[in-house]
Amino acid sequence: MSRTMLAGRMNFATRTFAVKEVPVPDPGPGEVRVRVRAAGVCLSDVHLIEGLLRPMLLQGDEVTLGHEVAGEVDELGAGVVGVEPGTRVIVGAGKHVGDVVWTMGVDYDGGWAEYVVAPAEVLLPIPATLPDEQAAIIPDAVSTPWGAIEWTGRIKAGESVGVWGVGGLGVHGVQLLRFMGAAPIVAVDPVEAARERALEFGADLALDPGDPDFDARIAAATKGLGLDAAIDFAGVAPVRVQALKALGTGGRLVLVGISGGALTVENDGRFQYARKQILGHYGSEPRHVADLVRLSELGRLEFSRSVSGTLPLAEAARAVERLEAKQGNPIRLVLIP
Repeated sequence: MSRTMLAGRMNFATRTFAVKEVPVPDPGPGEVRVRVRAAGVCLSDVHLIEGLLRPMLLQGDEVTLGHEVAGEVDELGAGVVGVEPGTRVIVGAGKHVGDVVWTMGVDYDGGWAEYVVAPAEVLLPIPATLPDEQAAIIPDAVSTPWGAIEWTGRIKAGESVGVWGVGGLGVHGVQLLRFMGAAPIVAVDPVEAARERALEFGADLALDPGDPDFDARIAAATKGLGLDAAIDFAGVAPVRVQALKALGTGGRLVLVGISGGALTVENDGRFQYARKQILGHYGSEPRHVADLVRLSELGRLEFSRSVSGTLPLAEAARAVERLEAKQGNPIRLVLIP
């Protein structure tokens, strides 16, 4: 196909981001070309543009960003069966290359574009009841906290859980913890608007981490036992110190946010005596996305509040600026090609 399309491209050699004209990609064997209808803007995209994150597997210097993508099947590559053009789909955020998983929009071209090519096996049909904008953000914005809760954290109904950082991932963490019966849910964020939002999404208590009575309020909420689990969505060293201290005996700290720095346990004796655990978490499995789509279709979960605004693909840079500056305290901004 010789025609061109718009794509939001990050060049890591020059450290520049721009929406530019590029050739429309053709699907190879086993691949499908998807016409993008919606693509989420994640803080990870911002970090890639800022240089805080760099691809580990990218072949070359430039990539189309975007790992939260929904659209419709446009063209099938050789050998693809069981997929029909026109089918609405979520595009899975990773693919296997040998024994390694590459991340879409990081290690290979993603969905901040009019079209994206992906392996047929990573596509998940979207039910008619799920709008494109909401479907697009399920991979990562919703599936990452779901994986952290259900898989890595092994959190059960009735357990007390703290959520540090109530941004795009953390607010869904609160919503999903409420859905699966965690109690009490304590949200922790220095931004008052984020704390208010956490209460709207189902937190029982929302605290400022700088509150001088923070420890006492955690103790009161947990009847002196401490939290069963804490999830760090912020990726900031002081958060981890505070969260570890808030855990009770046998408590688990799940690390979702990435700081890029050292991980320190201030007192290993106390940590070991209380049999606390630190668990690393990254992304989600395809089954987590499928779970969430099914739960949405059945009316158990609803994500309309999660889309804080939409912008044309051509204004991707402005979307990044809005997210970086937290203008309007967005959960997710979505690009529409």
